[in-house]
Amino acid sequence: MEATYRGTNKMIIGIVFGVITFWLFAQAIVNVVPTVQADLGVSTGTLNIAISLSALFSGMFIVAAGGLADKIGRKKIALIGFLLSIIGSLCLVFAQGSVLLIAGRIIQGLSAAFIMPSTIALMKAYFEGAERQRALSYWSIGSWGGSGVASFAGGAIASSLGWRWIFIISIIFAVVGMYLLKDTPESKQESTGKFTFDYLGLAIFAVTMVALNVVINFGSDLGWTSPIILGLSVLTIVGLIVFIKVEKSKKVVLIDFAVFKNKPYTGATISNFLLNAIAGTLVVANTYVQVGRGFTSLQSGMLSLGYLVAVLAMIRVGEKILQRIGAKKPMIWGGLITTIGVAIMGLTFLGDVAYTIVVFVGYALFGLGLGIYATPSTDTSVSNAPADKVGEAAGVYKMASSLGSAFGVAISATAYGSVADNGNVEMAATIGIIVNVIFGVLSILSVMYLVPKDAGKTSK
Repeated sequence: MEATYRGTNKMIIGIVFGVITFWLFAQAIVNVVPTVQADLGVSTGTLNIAISLSALFSGMFIVAAGGLADKIGRKKIALIGFLLSIIGSLCLVFAQGSVLLIAGRIIQGLSAAFIMPSTIALMKAYFEGAERQRALSYWSIGSWGGSGVASFAGGAIASSLGWRWIFIISIIFAVVGMYLLKDTPESKQESTGKFTFDYLGLAIFAVTMVALNVVINFGSDLGWTSPIILGLSVLTIVGLIVFIKVEKSKKVVLIDFAVFKNKPYTGATISNFLLNAIAGTLVVANTYVQVGRGFTSLQSGMLSLGYLVAVLAMIRVGEKILQRIGAKKPMIWGGLITTIGVAIMGLTFLGDVAYTIVVFVGYALFGLGLGIYATPSTDTSVSNAPADKVGEAAGVYKMASSLGSAFGVAISATAYGSVADNGNVEMAATIGIIVNVIFGVLSILSVMYLVPKDAGKTSK
């Protein structure tokens, strides 16, 4: 049935619901930290660890889950992801302390690892050409726009119904998503005999990812030159070298590095990593307007409304541009607009009114650029992945998103903090923004040199 089945709007909506459940638990909890802390009676450190655990476990297992989806079934892995999301959310709904909070966040991270690459792979399997690009644009709305939507929705739900209702609603979304996917046939690579999996590669990769994530997320708190961070940095480098050597020497591997021989895929993945690293801007700008300009957290949140509206509005536009002229130009335009939006936020010498306007416009340009970039980039990575490895390739692409964001936030926060500690918050904000401008420029260059002119273009 897989060969004749064509994707439907019902399938797209089910997948988007799955992607949004990820953002409901990933982003919404960040906006209700004081409420959760007061209700559960946990320390700030415990809550911060719980928040970071989802990203950590997602990053550790997303490539393995993508590879498993190719081997044992993309729909099956997606549905397991939905079930894990429900279980993880239930843990948070019934949490009375740190145990269920931490367990729930770990399970939610695993659910994200299962949902994200498998749903991209399903769209590659059951949509072609312009229809695939349309499906991926809706996936991008859930993925790129879901962060902003869940952020605002989470705050509204928490203030009106209580923070636990965020996860009750997440469960409802997951159940509805599973129902909408029930008629979608299974999709997987052709079986070549007994099931095999690279358990050694997964173990080495997991240890390396844990070390890297601890360095990125806790380097600033523990001290970049502390023995723990230096030791874990060495472990990350050694682990990466060992992982590459082991993978190249085996027939059954966790990551087939041959996918990186495809320049368009490599260009899309690298630029995706770098453009996600620009997320550091959000930390720098939010911190500066509150510390340096006296904004409340609500007022600083309102400044980013333009981002949310622009990214949601422009994703379908990016899809149409992709179909008309290919992926390369909108990826460059998107990166350029995003970088300009970020750059003007560094104009900290402006007065209060002028700077407020500049930051609002900067956020809007940020969202405008990402909206234009999202679908062309995702489509370039998916369309250039081998048919039997699309789950694995999608896992690597999404891992680039997560690691890019974590890396950008860590570097930006460190750059800002090192200067702000000396009392000059204006200079600190400018330097923090410059770091993100560099990420943007490098992202544009990776597209210019690796993505061909005709990538993603569909014939009329």
